[in-house]
Amino acid sequence: MNAPERGFPDEEYRARLRRAQSAMVEAGLDALLVTTEADVRYFTGFLTRFWESPTRPWFIVVPAVGLPIAVIPSIGAPLMGRTWLHDVRSWRAPDAEDDGVSLLGEALREVAGPAGIVGTPMGPETHLRMPLGDYARLAERIAPMRLRSDAGLVQALRRVKSDREIAKIHHACAIADRAFAHVPEIAGPGVPLSTVARRFQALCLEEGADWVPYLACPCDAGGYADVISPADDRPLAHGDVLMLDTGLVHDGHFCDFDRNFAIGHATPATRDAHRRLIEAVDAAMTLARPGARACDLFHAMDAIVTGGAGGSDTGRLGHGLGTQLTEGPSLVPGDTTRLEPGMVLTLEPGIEVSRGRILVHEENIVIRETGAEFLSTPAAPGIVVLGAAG
Repeated sequence: MNAPERGFPDEEYRARLRRAQSAMVEAGLDALLVTTEADVRYFTGFLTRFWESPTRPWFIVVPAVGLPIAVIPSIGAPLMGRTWLHDVRSWRAPDAEDDGVSLLGEALREVAGPAGIVGTPMGPETHLRMPLGDYARLAERIAPMRLRSDAGLVQALRRVKSDREIAKIHHACAIADRAFAHVPEIAGPGVPLSTVARRFQALCLEEGADWVPYLACPCDAGGYADVISPADDRPLAHGDVLMLDTGLVHDGHFCDFDRNFAIGHATPATRDAHRRLIEAVDAAMTLARPGARACDLFHAMDAIVTGGAGGSDTGRLGHGLGTQLTEGPSLVPGDTTRLEPGMVLTLEPGIEVSRGRILVHEENIVIRETGAEFLSTPAAPGIVVLGAAG
């Protein structure tokens, strides 16, 4: 698979802006204020790893009419200037007395008017990336303007991906597919788990990942106790099950899927559990089409992995995926979000192998007009055995 061209043409962002402004009119919003990496990038294309530093706040103002305005620290102005935005306003940051609050207030008043209503993401899976004290000062400064929830508007926009976005996620999945294919070369009995983790991340980079922000690698006899453990230095042993779950990034877009490997040999219970996980994914794929609900996919998988008991302590059996490792919706009993063409999801059933031991399997899919397609190459029912005797 050839890598998609990096970035997006301006038309991609103009289309996003048109959809946002149409939704803003319906919601009665005069402006949107976004502050997080994924939301800022959605409207601007601003891609940097500088978000790892929590020191500086970053603001994008999306007006109901007109083009977005970036209000950002001066350290980011040259890079933001290479995006499609023309109006980039900056201050020298950090500034303990006024870290962009007055500059942001001026931009909001300019586009929303003295009594305008400004929406910002406030629901589940959102956060405010500015000090709470500054948010309170902003509200005071712009009064009688009002800051309120965007009622999920930005999340709803981001849930449905364009063909260009889907191509980037698909390419990230292909990179991980190639890395997983090399796992038998780096893992086997006696190899320290930490060595496997480092080598696997190196494989991801060699295959084309820009970076690997997430890797979980639980491993234990017959299964594992959780799905978020980092690597330790203990050597892999016969009878272990190793799970590698990677969230690698290519051009700002994630894949997020895992593969399980039996070390030396697989017990009948492990083999059966792995086969049932694949059956659960297939059951969800049958239902994954426009109009189905997120909870429908949950119940289809849960019927196979727990007999319909309602899931496990992990809480959900999949989620949205895109410029974040996890996005909405959640595949849980209470999420009635209707699937739409362009949604990218993970299917992530888990099953108990024995008391305190589980297996989890994950694939990445996209919803199309006629059903679902795999973005990751689906795993076979039989678990891969590493270092088998003979």
